[in-house]
Amino acid sequence: MKKTALSPIHEALGAKMVEFAGYSMPVSYEGVNAEHETVRNLVGVFDVSHMGEFLIEGPHALELIQKVSANDASKLVIGKAQYSYLPNDKGGIVDDLIIYRIKEKTYLLVVNASNIKKDWDWISAQNSVGATMRDLSEDYSLLAIQGPKAVEAMQSLSSIDLSEIDFYNFRIADFAGIEHVIISATGYTGSGGFEIYCKNNEVEQIWNNVIKAGLEYGIKPIGLAARDTLRLEMGYCLYGNDIDETTNPLEAGLGWVTKFTKDFVHSTELKAQKERGIDNKLVGFELTERGIPRHDYDIVDARGTVIGRVTSGTMSPSTGKAIGMGYVPKEVSSPGSELFIRIRKKDVPATVVKLPFYKK
Repeated sequence: MKKTALSPIHEALGAKMVEFAGYSMPVSYEGVNAEHETVRNLVGVFDVSHMGEFLIEGPHALELIQKVSANDASKLVIGKAQYSYLPNDKGGIVDDLIIYRIKEKTYLLVVNASNIKKDWDWISAQNSVGATMRDLSEDYSLLAIQGPKAVEAMQSLSSIDLSEIDFYNFRIADFAGIEHVIISATGYTGSGGFEIYCKNNEVEQIWNNVIKAGLEYGIKPIGLAARDTLRLEMGYCLYGNDIDETTNPLEAGLGWVTKFTKDFVHSTELKAQKERGIDNKLVGFELTERGIPRHDYDIVDARGTVIGRVTSGTMSPSTGKAIGMGYVPKEVSSPGSELFIRIRKKDVPATVVKLPFYKK
């Protein structure tokens, strides 16, 4: 198993470590509910250095990115980031990712840890235009500092005004005593904050300074378990659960980042499907009786006929409700529609609700 540069610190803090995407990662420190509430109400810091980073450069960089990604990267200016996905040639999703425009002809692609090799091979195979590609994944670390107190808690660590970095914008600036750090107003929690990209030999200094600066604001280290409950409350997709190689991106609700103003992999077929209409839809639901929905549980109708499956589910720490997401036929996808989740041979009633589950 690979380790991040901060693994010794997590182990010294008594974190419960698990294997994730080939890395030994902290799943929790003091418990998922407590860590979840820290991020919702104060500020927490995650080590997500297992994520992948690709640099795409040169005069044909944008051409390659436009070909492999569904969103319109030509809209990006330097200092802006964009959520997108890589469609495959069979109607599914290679991965979802964030694209940063670093310089005029330099882009950073941040991909999921479990898909680094697959994504690299896929983008390389599409690179008929000669764009320069570099895989920085092994050399860079990533910290997610998330929560409503993040800006206030971290301001002393940078000479720039962190409150001026708008959502899905970034700055390259000094942070925690290190020059040229990417400070990105992005995250996977729905509670605000930043993601900090730095070199592996810089991350320990940054981590220590982040903890020190955040102490008076209640900062704590947060594990992957709370990251999952936080993102699910927001209705954010998790690759491997809610979306994968077989998932139709329009059914997954990714039409908003599917731009038919350009040609990209499988765009002709996706456009035709958009015009025809989708058959299924990814929805959020809440159980109305006791139970907890889990990944791969059957979703059934009132007659007990299987009509879909749960892709993600948990007991929501913020709302106190059992929540989940799953694909169901379009005709039962409207908020208020009744479903049943089959939990240990019992069909537990649930109601489709509008996402996100958690509203500030």
